[in-house]
Amino acid sequence: MRIALVTDAWHPQVNGVVRTWDTVTRKLRQLGHDVLVIHPKLFRTVPCPGYPAIRLAIRPRKYTIQLLREFEPQCIHIATEGPVGLVARKYCQKSGLKFTTSYHTHFPHYLRVYYGIPESITFKFMRWFHNGSQATLVPTESVKGELEERRFKHVHVWKRGVDRQLFFPPEDGNRDLIDLPRPIYLNTGRVSHEKNLREFAAMKVAGSKVIVGDGPALAKLRRKFPDVHYTGYLVDEDMRRYLQAADVFVFPSYSDTFGNVMMEALACGTPVAAHKVTGPVDVMDEELLEGKVVGAMGPDLHEAAQQAMGLDRQTCRDYTEKWCWNNATQVLLSHLVDAK
Repeated sequence: MRIALVTDAWHPQVNGVVRTWDTVTRKLRQLGHDVLVIHPKLFRTVPCPGYPAIRLAIRPRKYTIQLLREFEPQCIHIATEGPVGLVARKYCQKSGLKFTTSYHTHFPHYLRVYYGIPESITFKFMRWFHNGSQATLVPTESVKGELEERRFKHVHVWKRGVDRQLFFPPEDGNRDLIDLPRPIYLNTGRVSHEKNLREFAAMKVAGSKVIVGDGPALAKLRRKFPDVHYTGYLVDEDMRRYLQAADVFVFPSYSDTFGNVMMEALACGTPVAAHKVTGPVDVMDEELLEGKVVGAMGPDLHEAAQQAMGLDRQTCRDYTEKWCWNNATQVLLSHLVDAK
């Protein structure tokens, strides 16, 4: 099947959206599907205001339409609401082509935090964008409920996966992989203001606090919290080493729709501490856990981290068997629609 994926989030950006689609496109191709990815690097770009690491495509209309016409996709999925996604949406609607979308990011929250734009305005745009599709895919039941309350239509849950061949506990059981005092409290991912990393960095704990990643908030965090160990951007084996070594993975965000990094930590056997909000409540799904415990959630992040400390690491690892990218890819395929 010929599948066109249109996304404003792609390499070299570092975030959960890129990681998701990088994995899924590889899985689709392994299954024999022909996948065209239309992304910002195909166009001239400018830095996103306030977040220069993200590049926005300039005038992507002509080439996007050319690519779609030449490829003649049987299915079209628009993953993002940016310039490339908007062009594809308009083209599909003018051409009478059906398409699906996915809702990855709580942009209404981010735009309120960064620019003071009321969420009601951004949600109106997001609802318009996604309600033109045949199906909007969201990562969790929590997000599905939030969007349906805001009158989004055709919302379906598309659960994510974790690469258990990349993220796993140390084979010899030795977790002394980094030279830092224990206990080790870890966070990985994009270092940006909406991630609420200040709360994690301000925690008064014995041992070590570690932030793995890069982003626009890194310099300010370094100045404000010099006691935290900052590694900068790490990938794959280097990041896995920190996940394996950590005693607790601390996820302070209130705004994530899911939080892939929590699944990566659990796959390495590391329990999670987080607020009881969308994302963590879906990762630590009580129904899927069946009475087992892989982390702690609550209003006090420090208390949650202490509760998570010492939880059985094998239980954390075993739980991630239920989150498989092969299954996630099949669910995506089941929701795609014929373009014509």
